[in-house]
Amino acid sequence: MAAPKKSVAKESGQEKAGSPPEFTREQELKALRDMLLIRRFEEKAGQLYGMGAIGGFCHLYIGQEAVVVGMQMALKPGDEVITGYRDHGHMLACDMEARGVMAELTGRRGGYSRGKGGSMHMFSKEKHFYGGHGIVGAQVSLGTGLAFANRYRGNDAVSVTYFGDGAANQGQVYESFNMAELWKLPVIYVIENNRYAMGTAVSRASAQQDFSKRGASFNIPGKQVDGMDVRAVKAAADEATAWCRGGNGPMILEMQTYRYRGHSMSDPAKYRTREEVEKVRHDQDPIEQVRNRLLGAGVSEQDLKAIDAGVREIVNEAADFAQHDPEPDASELYTDIYR
Repeated sequence: MAAPKKSVAKESGQEKAGSPPEFTREQELKALRDMLLIRRFEEKAGQLYGMGAIGGFCHLYIGQEAVVVGMQMALKPGDEVITGYRDHGHMLACDMEARGVMAELTGRRGGYSRGKGGSMHMFSKEKHFYGGHGIVGAQVSLGTGLAFANRYRGNDAVSVTYFGDGAANQGQVYESFNMAELWKLPVIYVIENNRYAMGTAVSRASAQQDFSKRGASFNIPGKQVDGMDVRAVKAAADEATAWCRGGNGPMILEMQTYRYRGHSMSDPAKYRTREEVEKVRHDQDPIEQVRNRLLGAGVSEQDLKAIDAGVREIVNEAADFAQHDPEPDASELYTDIYR
């Protein structure tokens, strides 16, 4: 492994990002399409849940799309992703097929876990996506283990480990931090701070509300990032991946984002006002930011509508497949069991 390098972030323990670099036209168009796919997919999933086609828990990612899309733009083949239960957006960003994700939500055999995992438990070894975890914070130690495996094998792959502001208070998170820094593991801890965890405001639940500082006692550098601006996310991800690939150990990125829906589909979200949600939508929506920049750069409204129409076609086809694909055979009860 390369010798650790010095940086301002490393010495101070945390750093705030500056103005993000501009995207090229191609990057803006890709970011728009990828975020729209997540947005339209989640809207459709919410509709199917309301119709009773999706059961159990269902946590939507609407509002947070720029985080995972910006991160993925900085990764390369072989890098790994692991997250918690607000995971549909991460799957789509990892290039998992919309029909397979939706079919898993409806419990059909064409789903990524053959209909046995549902919303919170989907995996794709081919796409290097390792879940989808229902236990709060459990994925942090597993993501650290993925990074350990990469270091052991001597490759330069990075483990991107996502968790939320609520999970950031779990004890296993700090055990993982300690191990990751001791062994200089190539892991990026992405804290998706959507302000409310399961329904309690950060100000009421966290003594240290600057989550980029959560690794300070372990000498892990951290950055606060505007998680509603895909350019800022991409810039921070570029820095973090370079840091990890250089043998310097882990980095923490606090993505300051916002979810428009409740914690899950069963959450009425009465702990915040409608006006607050609408203000974020109006002022900071990640998709509208990209859309407005493209319009300002001369892309026509018609071209942008065509992108949206193409995305809606994919999502509608996925929803149709997920409602008509057969349910798994009873024999599936006995497969994928560790002995």
